[in-house]
Amino acid sequence: MFKTFDHYLKILLFTIVICFEIGCSPKLSNSKNYTVNGIESGSDILNNIYQKQTLRVGTTGDFKPFSYIVDSTGNYTGIDIKMGKDLAKSLGVKVEFIETSWPTLMSDLMENKFDIGMCGVTITPERKKISFFSIPVYSSGKAAITRDENALKYNSIEKINNKEVRVIFNPGGTNEAFARANFPKATLILNEDNLSIFQKLVDSEADVMVTDAIETLIQQQIHKELTAVNPHAPFNSFDFGYLLPKDTIFKTVVDNWLLEKKKDSLIIKLLHKEIDEHR
Repeated sequence: MFKTFDHYLKILLFTIVICFEIGCSPKLSNSKNYTVNGIESGSDILNNIYQKQTLRVGTTGDFKPFSYIVDSTGNYTGIDIKMGKDLAKSLGVKVEFIETSWPTLMSDLMENKFDIGMCGVTITPERKKISFFSIPVYSSGKAAITRDENALKYNSIEKINNKEVRVIFNPGGTNEAFARANFPKATLILNEDNLSIFQKLVDSEADVMVTDAIETLIQQQIHKELTAVNPHAPFNSFDFGYLLPKDTIFKTVVDNWLLEKKKDSLIIKLLHKEIDEHR
């Protein structure tokens, strides 16, 4: 497989649809002044943030390039970590990153363990039943990643959905849901976490993983034995957004902040940086 940095960027910027253009976002009202540094806002979430002078960001720390842990420091980094810091700065408060997981993401939100979830969260109908989301941050789709020699072998759902194929996935999120829905004939391997999956593919402990196309592009740079299979033509499409409690005023504040970041192209700049750091 021919892999170059320029090739990755072309795929990311032109064939994976990313919602950075202002035209794809709704126009939001600026007619209300909701809160300034602790003034009563009508929003329980904002009032709590200003009272504690802290924005609590729930994050999984296992999804490159959005949220992951730097081994040498134990600190979180990634696109959504930097966006979380920027949101806190815009609110004039500190940021605190709260560990969550894909199986517990929604229950942790409902139990008020964090104010906003930022870790490459897919907007799904099931999640929207019990939460709000920001306007879409970026768009992607599910794509396969496998060892280089198997790229043509596993380039369709039909080819993967066979009993001799070992499909590996992490629990509790859309990767598990996609695998169970689309590969009933395959040998399904539930892995305890997301990040260790890619080394298991390298070591031939599993044959293929289907995850977000953006992640496959990052992981094929980290693990040179792996290839992202047709990330420019994923199996489906969906939007990522920031996970929010059902608080209309807080959602409006977050959406307006995000619109400003899109105008400044901050997200695409962070994406460029992440790709460059994993070359």
